[in-house]
Amino acid sequence: MAKKKKSAAVPRSKKTPSAATNARSRKTRDRATVKNIVDLTRGIERSALAGRDPGIEIPTRSLSNTRYSKKRRILEMGANTQTRNLFNLNQARKFMQTTLMASGCKDLVEAGKTLSLRGMYYKSLHSIPGTKEKTFAGQDESDPILEDLEVTLGALREELHVFAKKAGTMVGNITVIDSGDSIDCRRMGSGGYAIPSIVEPDVVQFKKCEADFVLHVEKNTVWSRFNEDKFWKKHNCILTEGGGQPSRGVRRLLRRLHDELGLPVYCLLDCDPWGHYIYSVIKQGSISLAFESQRMAVPDAKFMGIRAKDYDRYELSDDVQIALNDRDKSRAKQIAAYPWFREKKHWQREIKHMLRNGFKMEVESLITKDISYVTEVYVPDRLRQEDWLD
Repeated sequence: MAKKKKSAAVPRSKKTPSAATNARSRKTRDRATVKNIVDLTRGIERSALAGRDPGIEIPTRSLSNTRYSKKRRILEMGANTQTRNLFNLNQARKFMQTTLMASGCKDLVEAGKTLSLRGMYYKSLHSIPGTKEKTFAGQDESDPILEDLEVTLGALREELHVFAKKAGTMVGNITVIDSGDSIDCRRMGSGGYAIPSIVEPDVVQFKKCEADFVLHVEKNTVWSRFNEDKFWKKHNCILTEGGGQPSRGVRRLLRRLHDELGLPVYCLLDCDPWGHYIYSVIKQGSISLAFESQRMAVPDAKFMGIRAKDYDRYELSDDVQIALNDRDKSRAKQIAAYPWFREKKHWQREIKHMLRNGFKMEVESLITKDISYVTEVYVPDRLRQEDWLD
């Protein structure tokens, strides 16, 4: 079994901050956020008064403007930007949407209230006077604008008082304080603690932790098996799931559990390009949100499985094979070419082995051995042998 931290309560330096300290922290953060929004709009105002085409410099959120930092082991955003101008017919709509969203976020911060992504869409939705044109055709337009605004202002979604729906669950040997309420994650029944979108220290604090590590699984169905089998109790850990690709709240919480409590993070994911990509996002960050990697990525996270060699190693039946389609193969080769995977021989071997097999496998495939095989044999084996990919 890998060496793990000695069980203990949260160190004194990590004790729950007082309500007054949290309030001061929020006010300081909110003042900085409002100032950033005001500075942005004043820049637009100065351009207009000087007779120039008002524009907003938006950092480019793409692979071409993303680099992998070998030193920090995370994805970082480059310096490339694109200008969004008011008097450019191809850009005017997005310019208007960006300023409209900035105004809505300023209102939220000043009011001390929060809204969901869906709520922000409706708050900013109306027909432009004198036309039948709506400000947003749908939420698929408003969400990317909010992300553009985040990176432009250098203020994360949480700092703009916007949250996403809950999309993750946790159970295990830890007690947290969520908005002043003490929640013992050892006593959460079959449903677990719903990980909120905003998990910053002024909202969620760690009160008592006895766990040795965090096991993150890809899907709720697998998480339910681990929870029902009380794996977290038998192996003294925290068990999380992200419903597929984990939300920002889940990723941020994993980072905090690792950094603040010193807990190793192990990822139990499917043997397919999408499981590999989810691991990449947890470990290095995502390309479109590279500006957030320093707060969300967990560079020390380990990939525990499922592995391509497990088909033979555990004598699985042909029934578990899911043939790789052309999209799977293309995605696998694309992932293998990522700089953060390209130079790792063990990952090149893993991806090539999967492609050579010609099929992918889900964690649930281990059920063909026994209902609790994954909790009683597979994961304990991987932990004991320290058999994972980094």
